[in-house]
This record gives sequence, C-alpha cells and structure tokens, in this order.
Amino acid sequence: MLDAQAPHGSRTGRDHLRALAASNRIPVRRVDEVLEETGLAPAARRRVKTYSLGMRQRLGIAAALLGDPEVVLLDEPSNGLDPEGIVWIRGLLRRLAGEGRTVLVSSHLMNETASFADQLVVLGRGRLLADTPMRDFIDARVRPRVRVRTSDPAALEKALARHGHEAVAHDDGHWTVDHARVDDIGRLASEAGLPLLELTAEEGTLEQAYLDLTTAEAEFAAAPQEA
Repeated sequence: MLDAQAPHGSRTGRDHLRALAASNRIPVRRVDEVLEETGLAPAARRRVKTYSLGMRQRLGIAAALLGDPEVVLLDEPSNGLDPEGIVWIRGLLRRLAGEGRTVLVSSHLMNETASFADQLVVLGRGRLLADTPMRDFIDARVRPRVRVRTSDPAALEKALARHGHEAVAHDDGHWTVDHARVDDIGRLASEAGLPLLELTAEEGTLEQAYLDLTTAEAEFAAAPQEA
C-alpha cells in the first residue's frame, strides 16, 4: 500500500478491488473477504470519492491484502484513521505477523510504531543507521530512570546517596533517579523503612532514542528555538 488517493474516485470501493483482482488473477471471492476484514463492507457500493481519508486508507489496506500475500508492505497505514481505526490496524498487523507473514511498515509516527513493532530499521540520508530489536534500540540510547515520591524526602535523599544514587527533586514533590531500576530503589527504600507514595520506571521512548541517533542525519532541520 503506497497511496490512499490512488483509486479512481468514480468507482465504488468494491469495483476498485474487483478490477485489481481481475488484473492480478485473484479469485473474486477475496474482494468480499478483504472488505469484511477492513470494515468496509457497509460502504462497498459507495463511490470512492465519497470516502473519508480513513476509509480510503482502509481501502488501500484491503487492496494490499487482496492477494493474501506472505509479505505485506504498508506506508503510514495509520494515516487518517480515527482512534478506533488505529487500534484496529495495530491488531491487524500483529495478527498478520502472528500468521507467519513478514509485515514491513514505513512510518514517522514514533509512539504508534513502538506499540506494535518487533524489529526496527532506521534510515538516514540513504544509509542504514540501525537494524535491531525495538527494545534494544531504545535501551541502548535512553538511560533508565526511576520516578519516586515519599512522605520523607530528606531521608530518601540520604538513603539514595548512601547507595551512590543522585536524585533530582521536582516542584510537584517527586524525585527522579537516573541510571536506576525500580527494583533497586524499592529495595533500598524498604531497608530504610521509607514510606513510598509513588515508585515507577520512566522508560525511554522510541522518539527519544530515534532523535538521539539521527540528530546528525536529519536532512531538513529547523534552527533551535530560544527559551
């Protein structure tokens, strides 16, 4: 799937898929199957020019699945989808992969990509910058950090310092501890008899790791804004 705007606007969604099926020698029964699979069956006889962007996106996905391919290549499949559609496409991609297919997704939506991808490939200026499991990519570039809050912050700071941790206080009362794990902070707080009101890992995001890797590889970049 490359372009949601490709179908002829005067054709119905069903006729667009029928034409693709006929020209690729695909059984016509697959047309109705992919219309059902993508949720377009109720709009199958409407002209494509009446479709919303999200509906056209679903039609493009239906066309990509028409031949029941072993390898599926989708470019920005979430583009134009409403929240329900975004949840649906995640489930579809995971299901296709679970069936043993290879699913390649090109996307600039970092958080969305992180919600379903197993393996990450990053390209910059025509060069391969990374090809690694998603979690490994993030952990290698974003330092682990723990968020903690207690009713006795002075005692918490002393306990952390005794174990070589440097904590940063924030205005809302919580502390952050860089290069730390939840298990370690929880254990030392328990040993010190500290009451914890909050203890959570602040995991790095794909967006943070991506920017760390590609800062020098951006083809177009705006000048940094002054605070």
